[in-house]
Amino acid sequence: MRLSSLLIVFATFATAALLSLIAASFSADLIEDSSQRSVQRDLKAKGMDWAEVHAEGLQVFLAGVAPSEADRFKAISSAGGVVDAARVIDNMQVEATADIAPPRFSIEILRNDAGISLIGLIPETSDREDIVDQMIDLAGRPNVTDLLETAVYAPPAGWNTSLKFAMNALDLLPRAKVSVHAGSVSITAMSDSPEARRELEADLLRSVPKDLRLNLNISAPRPVITPFTLRFLIDENGARFDACSADTEKSRVRILTAARSAGLTSGANCTIGLGVPTPSWTVAAETAIAGLAELGGGSVTFSDADVTLVALVGTEQSLFDKVVGELETGLPDVFALHSTLPKPVEEDGGEDVIPEFTATLSPEGLVQLRGRLPNEITRDTAASYARARFGGNNVHMAARLDQDLPMSWPIRVMAGLDALSLLNNGVLSVSPDALNVAGRTGNLNANAEIARLLAEKLSQSDSYAIDVRYVEELDPLAALPTPEECVAQLSDIQKEQKIAFQPGSGELDQSATKILDAIALRISECPEMNLEIQGHTDSQGRESMNQALSQTRAQAVLTALQDRRILTTGIVANGYGESQPIADNDTEDGREANRRIEFVLITPEADETAEAETERSDTAEDATDGNTEDAADTETGGGEDVDADTPVNEEEDGSTPAETDSEEETNPAETDATETNDNADADTSGEETTTNDTN
Repeated sequence: MRLSSLLIVFATFATAALLSLIAASFSADLIEDSSQRSVQRDLKAKGMDWAEVHAEGLQVFLAGVAPSEADRFKAISSAGGVVDAARVIDNMQVEATADIAPPRFSIEILRNDAGISLIGLIPETSDREDIVDQMIDLAGRPNVTDLLETAVYAPPAGWNTSLKFAMNALDLLPRAKVSVHAGSVSITAMSDSPEARRELEADLLRSVPKDLRLNLNISAPRPVITPFTLRFLIDENGARFDACSADTEKSRVRILTAARSAGLTSGANCTIGLGVPTPSWTVAAETAIAGLAELGGGSVTFSDADVTLVALVGTEQSLFDKVVGELETGLPDVFALHSTLPKPVEEDGGEDVIPEFTATLSPEGLVQLRGRLPNEITRDTAASYARARFGGNNVHMAARLDQDLPMSWPIRVMAGLDALSLLNNGVLSVSPDALNVAGRTGNLNANAEIARLLAEKLSQSDSYAIDVRYVEELDPLAALPTPEECVAQLSDIQKEQKIAFQPGSGELDQSATKILDAIALRISECPEMNLEIQGHTDSQGRESMNQALSQTRAQAVLTALQDRRILTTGIVANGYGESQPIADNDTEDGREANRRIEFVLITPEADETAEAETERSDTAEDATDGNTEDAADTETGGGEDVDADTPVNEEEDGSTPAETDSEEETNPAETDATETNDNADADTSGEETTTNDTN
């Protein structure tokens, strides 16, 4: 009995233990499953599908490869928000990251009269000491500021080439900012004149390595005019300027308006430059021109602050005195007036011969010197001076001696020879009362240069006359084709052959070498012009890819021109993708026509022209009593001579803008186009050339 009771008790405890074990097992599984599902659900809701969750008892294990350390930490935090954070075991890994990219190496070199500054980051392998030593050689040790930093990375491709070119170019650039990057150099500099700018650009382009991209921005200041000269005449041929100088656009407009009021009808050149002797220059010029108009004829000459007024022979003394008195009181205090009323020549029937010296310059460059000179020294000096000006074998001296000549005779002869040297052919005549220079020239500015020269060398009491005619055939620049003609010639070149590219690529095909050589040669023979190289594609493929391909191809053509040492300051490359088709993209011929490179002449936009004209009109209206319509000229810059009736857009690089008579309605500037197609005859009279390429 006792044994069965013990068995019952034992069986009861055994059964209870078994049931407890089973219950505990099921509870543990339930807790594991619940924890795992809850954590997985939370991670999935937060976008962390990459995380793997595994539960063992109360512990929750997180595995998988996290995209980043931040994502790994975020997964741990999320799991800790679902279950006790102490139960979360991190077995995750972080995805391997790429090596840190090297920094962008660059140097900014600033050079001016105060010295040279170096700023930037360079590879440690670059010889920093050598760079600084080269700068010291250029500017001296105290004038070099070294702010360079180094980094332990290999130099990128093209870095050494760029650095070497920049260091060499700095020898030619006394005032410049040079930016050096791997494979490219950007230069912003200032030259002394437009001629110096063109020479500097040519030197840099000749020396640039083939695999280096060079960006040039070289400006030229307005010229320094010395002496600051203005000479206005009214005679039987009408009113005209021999020379005209102004310090600002507003001053130029006011002076030309005053000249028109005095009778100027033809175009006139007025140079904007530096060196004005006083801010009241414009007021003085307007006052003197108005006084000359009241006299009815003669000349007024400004040489800095010296003013010479010469009336016509026969002018009434009372009128002359009135005008001179008004000028003496009306001119600003800084100006000194010298006035002359020539007396009529009295015919006394005598046989006295008026002494004269003449120099004749033939079209072949031969110079004949005749007439009278005061002494042997003057004759030898004049002959030597002429040989220096015109060539030793081109001068024939046949002047006689006359000791009764005026004291200023040698100075006037030398000044006259200087003036004659500016002509292609002409005659110099020196007499006791006047100096006359007449002839032909191919220089549009010859009148102004001669007037400035004589005003500087002669005294205020010396009278001189200039009768120089511009002949276009003698002007070497006139023989250059216009930008429109250049683009038309480019169209002719491309009739027989097109620029081809590798299929689906921006790489030029080998067959494009010949036509690019011809295009480069033609552009080198043209004047400076603003040109756009346009890349176009057909509609096959994605629009974004076509856009990128057209840009790459346009840039490839520009780079090819730079490789041929073409000055590309005014040339830009733009891709237009499939946005400007010229044929049907549904046909093979149409798609072939749409795959093209176009050369487009860039002209001023119509709204810019209208805005500039409005501004000029307002300026002239404030400065004058009326007649502002003719004075509404477009702003000029760079110190270039400007025709009074020709609006000119200001260009820093000195390029020649389109011309439009100011009295006529200005039409909107537009970009004309002539397209060249292999399958059709090309119209070569337009302003745009087209070449096709094959994908």
